[in-house]
Amino acid sequence: MKWTRLILALAIVGLLETHGNGATPSSDDPKTPTKSAESPSATGIQTIDQWLDKETPDFISRGKLLLNVRGRYEYADQDGLEASNAPTIRTRLGYETAPLYGFRGLAELEDVTILGSEDNFNQAGLSGAGRTVIADPETTEINRAWLGFEQFDTLFKFGRQRIILDNARFIGNVGWRQNEQTYDAASARSTVLPETTLFYGYVHNVNRVLGDDHPAGDFDSDSHLLNLSYSGLEAATVTAYGYSLDLEDSPAASTHTVGLRAKGSSVVQEPFKVHYLGEYAWQTDAADNPNDYKTDYYHFNLGGTYERLSLTGGYERLNSDRNRGFSTPLATLHKFNGWADAFLTTPAAGLVDVYGKLGIRLPYSIPLSFVWHDFTSDNGDRDFGNELDIVASREFGAHWKALTKYAHYNGGSDGPADRDRFWVQLELSF
Repeated sequence: MKWTRLILALAIVGLLETHGNGATPSSDDPKTPTKSAESPSATGIQTIDQWLDKETPDFISRGKLLLNVRGRYEYADQDGLEASNAPTIRTRLGYETAPLYGFRGLAELEDVTILGSEDNFNQAGLSGAGRTVIADPETTEINRAWLGFEQFDTLFKFGRQRIILDNARFIGNVGWRQNEQTYDAASARSTVLPETTLFYGYVHNVNRVLGDDHPAGDFDSDSHLLNLSYSGLEAATVTAYGYSLDLEDSPAASTHTVGLRAKGSSVVQEPFKVHYLGEYAWQTDAADNPNDYKTDYYHFNLGGTYERLSLTGGYERLNSDRNRGFSTPLATLHKFNGWADAFLTTPAAGLVDVYGKLGIRLPYSIPLSFVWHDFTSDNGDRDFGNELDIVASREFGAHWKALTKYAHYNGGSDGPADRDRFWVQLELSF
C-alpha cells in the first residue's frame, strides 16, 4: 500500500508536468486573442485567462521533482544485548514549484520500509526486544510541506521544513538516520545585508527520527532560533546565535543557549591549505526544566590538506554543572562524538572529546577517512574510553553514491557499554 501511494504520487507529478508543458499557448497561436482587439473589461478577462492557462501551469511545470532512494544495511552489536541486523530502504518523493509572484511551495512524502522481519533489530522499542537499538523504525509520513514567499532577499517559510544551522551541532536534521528530523515552523532567512545571513525560526513541533507511531516521535515546542552569520572577513566566517528551546514533551531538554563561532581556511602555499574552527557557547535551563544549572561548551580544531592527504586535530568539551551536562537535543548527534552513538546524550559529568582525523583520496576518486576519539569527563576525571571510525565512499555520476562505514567503541573503565556498528548503503538522488 505504501509503495502504491508513492507510485501514484509520481504519476500525478508526471501528468502535471506534461499538462504544463503542453497547455501553455505560444505567442504565435492564431487562437490567442490580441490585446489591441479587446475592450478594457475583455483585457481583464484575458489577463485572468492568461494567468490560468499559462502562468499557473508554468508555476507547476517549471518546478522540480524531488526523488531520493537510499538502501542500507546496518549491523549493531552492543555488550549485554543481542546483535541487530537492519536492512531498510528509504524513499522520498516530492515536488517543489517554481516561483510565482514570489510564492513557491514544496511537498514531500517519505517512506521507510524494513526488508525482512521487524524483529531482526530493535526499532527504538517498537520491536526486537533484547537487541541493540537501530533508530530506523518503519514509517510513512509527510516529510516536508511548506509554503514560501520571497521578497527583498528574504525567504519566508511556513510549514514542515528542514532546518540545518551551521554544522548542525545545535540545530540539525539528523540526516544520517533514514527518517530525518524536520520542524513544523515559521522561518525567515535574509541576505538583504551584504555578506550577511540572518535566520529566525519559531518551532512549534519537532518531528523526530523515531516517526509518527513512536511515543517519543514528536516534541511539542515553543522554541525560538536566531542565527546571524557574517562572511565579509578574509580570515573566517563569524556566526553568533541564540537558541531558546521550550520542549514540552522533554522539559529536561529545555534550555537557553547563546554562542559565537568562527570558521575559516587559508592557502599557505599551493597545494597546502589550512582550516580552523573556534566556538564557545553558554547554556542555562529554561521553561519547565526541573534542573537549575549553568554550563558551557568549547570546540576547537585545526587541520591541513596537501594534495590527496588531509589531517585534522580537535578538542570538543561539553561541560557540566550540578550533575547536568551541556545539552544539544536538536543536534545531528551522529555527526559528533563518534559514529557508534555512545554519547547521544551528554553524561551528567560532562564530556571531553579529543579527536584526530586522517583523510586519504584513493584512486578512482574514493575518499577514505579514519577518525580517532579519546573520551573523558569534564568532572571527576573519568575514563569514558575511545573509538575508531572508518568510512569510504564513491560517487557514480551525478545521482548515485555508495558508502561503507564502521565504528568500534571501547567504553574504558567508566564509559557506556562497548559496541560495534557497520553500514553499507547505496543512494540515488535527483
